[in-house]
Amino acid sequence: MKSELLSKDEPFQKARKCCIKKFIYYFKKGYQDQKYIDWELQYKRNAHLQFQEVLNRRTYINLLKEKEYEQIALFAVRIEAKTNLLFSFEKIALRDAIKSPGGAKTFAIGLYDYIYGEDSLQHRFERFVQVISSLPRKQTRVLTWPLLTVFGFIANPDEHMFLKPRVTQKAAEKYKFAFHYKSRPNWETYQSLFDFAKQIERDTKNYSPKDYIDLQSFIWVMGSEEYPDVK
Repeated sequence: MKSELLSKDEPFQKARKCCIKKFIYYFKKGYQDQKYIDWELQYKRNAHLQFQEVLNRRTYINLLKEKEYEQIALFAVRIEAKTNLLFSFEKIALRDAIKSPGGAKTFAIGLYDYIYGEDSLQHRFERFVQVISSLPRKQTRVLTWPLLTVFGFIANPDEHMFLKPRVTQKAAEKYKFAFHYKSRPNWETYQSLFDFAKQIERDTKNYSPKDYIDLQSFIWVMGSEEYPDVK
């Protein structure tokens, strides 16, 4: 019985070893490799540090008290703009959505609740889905997985994960992980993303991943065309 279970698990183990081999092929010292830091880590870490400098909890509360909603929204957008996490159409859609005072207010208040709220992540996530879906729309839809998840990821990568759908689906397929994806943002898919990340964390523990920035970067390397598969 034990050998039968091992044989069934063998394809999964083989797939995961191949994925880790690919990551190490590009970054020989794993998450500590200088090339990894330069290519994948540092700009995300810089965005996080900048967010916590200008929109930390105390500053954010003070800005909300002063009703500086447009300033909050602009701060967030400018920080994200220094990364390549969103597609250009998503960046434009968000800028358009916060141009009106009402859009900026909705975004600023909703983002604070999502990042700094005190109830469960599931409840905060589901509320933020409603916030983003309610923002003004000109041409391109605002409610996309990357736009929904990028600011939590930048603000607090110890709690929030970033989702690029196509890349993540490709990575999960290569990893032989059952990623439950639906195109419309929903908690089940987001929870499945965390499960995927936690599996990677366990499998790469020898390389000491620090937070979800490292785990998201691993997924990116697996699924992105920027990193061809290795034999």
